Amino acid sequence: MSPAEEEVLAEVRRIAAAELGWKTPIDPRHELVADLRLDSIGMLTVVQLLEDRFRIALAEGDEAEIRTVEELVRLVARRRAEADR
Repeated sequence: MSPAEEEVLAEVRRIAAAELGWKTPIDPRHELVADLRLDSIGMLTVVQLLEDRFRIALAEGDEAEIRTVEELVRLVARRRAEADR
């Protein structure tokens, strides 16, 4: 992972612990629904907090490409890089 992706992953881990009460380590390979048991409200919470933290906006339809923590991290890092241009 790139340094930008590592920063996003750290924020995902912080959100999972602080906002969702997740107590076990989060691995980038974890699936958001199957492994972390995120429902639509949990997913919205994570996405909104990431958008606020990194000052980005995920587009409608972006959720279609997010299945794992790593996919979420890469998408957020990519949107962040695009916003910095």
